[in-house]
Amino acid sequence: IAEFYDLPFEDKMVRFDQLAIGPVINNCKGGINYCDIPYSDDLQKFCLDYHDICNKAASQCTNLCLDSEMMVIGTSAIIQTEIDSIVNQYAKGFNNPMVMWGKYRKHWLKVTLPISFQFHHVQMDGGQAAQFLEKLQMTINAIA
Repeated sequence: IAEFYDLPFEDKMVRFDQLAIGPVINNCKGGINYCDIPYSDDLQKFCLDYHDICNKAASQCTNLCLDSEMMVIGTSAIIQTEIDSIVNQYAKGFNNPMVMWGKYRKHWLKVTLPISFQFHHVQMDGGQAAQFLEKLQMTINAIA
């Protein structure tokens, strides 16, 4: 959604031309690293970039961050546990939206994946957040 391109920074709103997804990944030494994957409407291209960049960061134990020309949306998969929400205190210099999830849950004949979505209220309102979550659900349904 359009609001993802805006980032509140100090006393102004910064508008970016491009998006990136920034997952936290486990590296080969048992630690964590960060990497940024440029967003693409082409899901196959994005998937290939995602795997290539994450594997490189994990095997080299290094952060692979893009330049500041892209708005980075943080992600984190905490698949070791079930979650209902994750609450982080936003710091003054970190206002990027974040989408996090844990284990999926099986209940009778359906599978659910609860997610936690955080955003800066200056960036978007509840209506825009709901619009994003609805589009996310439609994308998941289309893939399934």
